[in-house]
Amino acid sequence: MKRPLVSVIVPVYNGERYLDFTLESIFNQDYHPIEVIVVDDGSTDNSADIARSYKKIHYIYQPNQGQSVARNTGIAVAQSEFIAFLDADDLWMPNKLSIQISYLCNHPEVGYVLANQRMLIEEGVEKPPWYREDIFMKDRTGFIPSTLVVHRSVYELVGLYDPSYRYGESAEWFTRAKDAGIRKAILPETLLLKRVHDCNLTYHLDEMRLNILKALKASIDRQRCQKH
Repeated sequence: MKRPLVSVIVPVYNGERYLDFTLESIFNQDYHPIEVIVVDDGSTDNSADIARSYKKIHYIYQPNQGQSVARNTGIAVAQSEFIAFLDADDLWMPNKLSIQISYLCNHPEVGYVLANQRMLIEEGVEKPPWYREDIFMKDRTGFIPSTLVVHRSVYELVGLYDPSYRYGESAEWFTRAKDAGIRKAILPETLLLKRVHDCNLTYHLDEMRLNILKALKASIDRQRCQKH
């Protein structure tokens, strides 16, 4: 049986420190065919040179506008019905796509799937404000784009990522998907290694919390409108 194409979108902003390892984890997948789209969100380091060194990568440059716009740019040019994302500092397990695409093909009623993630803190990095020891002792569900594989048609129903969210944009999108009645599945396998380091967006904790609260309020307002 012919496997469907998967479009993998990698937004990057000054990610030269990890980008090569991230891209290798995509090309080392035991699943094919894939297309890899790197959206460079205005990097000023060597991210462009690293991405362009891979002949099979579709490289796109845009002025810095944030991860939401970068993800939306990738979705706009993606050729596949299945969309996956990987942040430029994270790593996929080699069987990530094969497990998730198999599930989606066998469960057409499901709009998107997530999986578990394992947190890895970089050696010598100061622990972030939200650090708790238990987060690093047990793998947990990653409600983030790097664990996500989604039918492209879901974006037609839910909409793309909101550019007004510089942080917490994925949480806002997941609330819209929930309110739209999109069915999801959370697979038990750990398929992502998520790095924690001093350049993570998660260091912007206060702004992220405010944006998540904003997203939750918008969700409550939508639900109220649906009841009337």
